[in-house]
Amino acid sequence: MSEPLRTGPDVAPHVRAFAAGTFTFVAGIEDTCVYPPAQFAMAPLDEHELTGHDVTWREDLDTVAALGATALRYGVDWPRVHVAPGVFDWAVLDARLAHAASLGLTVIADLVHYGTPTWLEGSFADPGYPAAVASFAGAFASRYAGTVDHVTPLNEPITTASFAGLRGVWPPALHGWEGWTRVVLGIAAGFQHAVTAVRSANADAVVVHVEASSLVSAAPASPGLVAEASMLEGLGFLPTDLVLGRVDAGHPWHAWLLAHGASAATLDELVDGAVTIDLLGVNYYPDLTPRRLEDGPDGTVQHAYDRWTEGLVESLTRFGARYGLPMVVTETSIEGSDAVRSAWVAESVAAVRALADAGVDVRGWTWWPVFDFVDWSYASGGRNVEEFAVAADVLAERAGSARKTPYLRRMGLVRLEEQPDGTLTRVPTAAASAYRNAAGDPGSAA
Repeated sequence: MSEPLRTGPDVAPHVRAFAAGTFTFVAGIEDTCVYPPAQFAMAPLDEHELTGHDVTWREDLDTVAALGATALRYGVDWPRVHVAPGVFDWAVLDARLAHAASLGLTVIADLVHYGTPTWLEGSFADPGYPAAVASFAGAFASRYAGTVDHVTPLNEPITTASFAGLRGVWPPALHGWEGWTRVVLGIAAGFQHAVTAVRSANADAVVVHVEASSLVSAAPASPGLVAEASMLEGLGFLPTDLVLGRVDAGHPWHAWLLAHGASAATLDELVDGAVTIDLLGVNYYPDLTPRRLEDGPDGTVQHAYDRWTEGLVESLTRFGARYGLPMVVTETSIEGSDAVRSAWVAESVAAVRALADAGVDVRGWTWWPVFDFVDWSYASGGRNVEEFAVAADVLAERAGSARKTPYLRRMGLVRLEEQPDGTLTRVPTAAASAYRNAAGDPGSAA
């Protein structure tokens, strides 16, 4: 049986997170928060509600501290807090963020995690989006200055654009590369406005930009897809380049954006509005991030496959070389047995530490999620919403199920177990002990 998590005086003390020469252990609580306007045919996708965190938030935050983490990536539920233009309901966040601070946790606030308020009818493509997200970001930064100084303006722009702009899964439910371009341009403008508002409200703010890794190759049997794989990898950097004001007329993707609906004036505005970021967060999942492209009966099919620590090292090396910024692994985990997850804790931390020892400026590592979460297909009636293929038997088990169990993704340090009344209890696993051992030993992940 796994060791129980401990709380009390033996919990690792708070230190200044992400300072040069330090290594910070971070934990993340899955916080996808998508509330669609009435015209969209999907149910709300609110992980804080679906996983029971809204009820057990105090115990969940205690668990993070007990693991030995000194920092926490945490979603601040923009769709629920920003109830109308200029109107905010801070009551829930006040209690949660105060408790996190009392535990000595440095909170990295996810301001936007895939969803926007329902009154913003066009979501990321709405003309009012940049001003709306800036209003929220500035109000948040002002209210919690000194309590929460680390902010992520928007989690994973590349993933958001895929779900909301390319494949029509989440609002504004656009399709094709024109839809992708429209969403990415909205995201980039909103990001710049949000950063400006945050820095104006809190001079001590630390901007943590979080982006997903893009590792794509053509399967040996599909050599004709090499160009498409190269395109998808290149697009993975484009949102960050836009935010940083790099996409001028000489940028290799400038003409492509113009051909897919961008205007020269909009691109010029993003160059002029360039902002700086303080930490670059890189997300990588060993069995989900790497993709192989194969020819399918209806077009290209993506298959996720496992590249273990090799892919992690490649992702960090690429981001570091391109941007020259201090980095943090802001999401990683693996689905599987306790032994597999425990091994990933040890080996991924060791790989990141080795990079740091070799001179790569990487200052921390995050296990995401602390506890299992409900698969995103839950809000879409069980159909696959991912970019990559999902096994037919998995989809069949989920389809039509009234229970959450078939949808639970076993990626947490803490396992969720569904009870007969539908509640989800928390059960620490051996991977939680592995995390605590790694966080408690400044020189080893063993």
